[in-house]
Amino acid sequence: MELLIEGTTFIVDINRFEFRDKSNPSNVIPLKEMQDCGDGYLIEYNDKDIHLPEFVVLDPSGMAKKYNVSIKEVEAHDDFHFMVDQQAFHSRMQGKLPTIEIEGHTFTVDIRMNMLRSATDFASKGINFDDIDHYYSEEKDAYLIPYDPKKHEFRELDYANISSTPKDLIAIEFPFQTKLDPIGWNREGGWDLKSDLKWLGVQSHFEAKKIPWEKTFIVDVIKENKEKQQKGQDNQKTNNQSKKSKGRKL
Repeated sequence: MELLIEGTTFIVDINRFEFRDKSNPSNVIPLKEMQDCGDGYLIEYNDKDIHLPEFVVLDPSGMAKKYNVSIKEVEAHDDFHFMVDQQAFHSRMQGKLPTIEIEGHTFTVDIRMNMLRSATDFASKGINFDDIDHYYSEEKDAYLIPYDPKKHEFRELDYANISSTPKDLIAIEFPFQTKLDPIGWNREGGWDLKSDLKWLGVQSHFEAKKIPWEKTFIVDVIKENKEKQQKGQDNQKTNNQSKKSKGRKL
C-alpha cells in the first residue's frame, strides 16, 4: 500500500506501523512520532501539519492479515481496538494494577506510590523509582539495578570500595514506568489515559531479566578500584622503604 504525502510517495508498512519513503527508505515516519488524533494521525512534514487516516482505513486488508481477522471486522473497528491488548486495557481501566515478577517474587507496579511494591512481603521496602533514577538507561529505556532476592528490595552498592561482584545481590533489568503502566503514568501526569498506548502497548504482567554481573558496568568499577588499591599499596611500600633508608648513619 502506498500513500502520497506532499508529493512524496510513502509505503504504508502495517507490520512496523510506519510510513517509509519509497525512494529513500531511511526517511521514515514511525508511529511514536505521530500525534494520535483518535480518527487518524497528525504529522509534520515539509513544515506542514498533515492529517493521515488510521491504518484500518489506509490498508484494511493488511490489518486483516496482520491480526488474522476478516476485512469486515477491520472495517468495524478503529486502530486502537487492534493495536492495544483489549483485555489488558479493560482490566487496567477497572483498577487492576500491573505486576512484575522478579526472581520468582511478585511486585505490584504502583505509579501513584512511585514504586514497585511487594505483593506479599510487607516487610520489604520494595523498589522506589526515585532511588533507582540513576540506574536508568535511555538507550534501553530500562533500569538495571542491584537487587536483594532475600529481602525483595533494591540495595545500593558501595562503588568507591567494591572489589568483587556481590554474592548476596543480583542484577535485574526491567522497563521504565511508561512501559510498565502507561495508563497509570498518563493518569498521574494528567494526560489522556489512551495517550501513547498504541506504540507503548498495555500489559498486565512483566518478568524482570536477571543479568550476569559480568555483563554490567560493575566489572569496570571493580577493575578501577583494584588498580587504585594496588597503586596505593605500591605507594605505601615505596614510602616505607624511603623512611628506612633515611635513618641515622655512622
